[in-house]
Amino acid sequence: MERFINKTVVVTGASRSIGKAIAKRFAEEKANVILASNEDLVHEVAKEFKDLNYKCSSIVANVKNNKEVEEIFNFAEKEFNQVNVSVHNAGVITIAKVEDLTEEEWDLNLDINTKGVFFCCQHAIAKMRKTGTGGKIINMASGQARDGFIFTPHYAASKFGVIGITQSLAKEVATEKININAICPGIIDTDMWAYNDQKWGEMLGGYEKGELMNNWVENKVPMKRVGTGKDVAALISFLASEDADYITGQTINVDGGLIMS
Repeated sequence: MERFINKTVVVTGASRSIGKAIAKRFAEEKANVILASNEDLVHEVAKEFKDLNYKCSSIVANVKNNKEVEEIFNFAEKEFNQVNVSVHNAGVITIAKVEDLTEEEWDLNLDINTKGVFFCCQHAIAKMRKTGTGGKIINMASGQARDGFIFTPHYAASKFGVIGITQSLAKEVATEKININAICPGIIDTDMWAYNDQKWGEMLGGYEKGELMNNWVENKVPMKRVGTGKDVAALISFLASEDADYITGQTINVDGGLIMS
């Protein structure tokens, strides 16, 4: 499909895992893609894409810094004249028992996962209003925005916040043809889930590397498999398309049936 010809798509957290898969899906559908990340690896991903004749540019920025977020969207406008779709995927997780959870960890999770999403929404909306043609915004929540898990109250709070931001802003801009939705990935094969498997496995005890995630998939995921970046990217591509023009303020799970609410 080539649904996004002449459309400009911003993807944060685009240097690896889910973010890279999302950016690739849009590039394959002929979008102009802005890859943003807080690590220089994003430039290598952009080169990889350009070698495949995808239209893209890359920028290093940290979404917890409002000025740097503004630079992402100004860069997108400079490179490709507009912003039509914005996917706010950048995120972080740390895992700690309640007595060990530090203020720094709390702030890190909320700054990137929640405040960073709001900053991105704020600047994406401004660019979409500038063209007057509307746009699509997709925010990355988590299964923990549905059901908080042990040792991660700060992460759960940050992702519940993403749903609140999504609903509030969707109502505010609904008449401007700007659709804002969120998604909740479950157990996806990513660097973050490798960390989760290792750290939760250690803290819960009795698990070797890879065993905890495999146990959860086998016992909690009806489809009996780990999700992939492609699974997530497919949902985001739909929400960014004209097929989703009458969908806004929603949060959709992509988790093989792990959470059915």
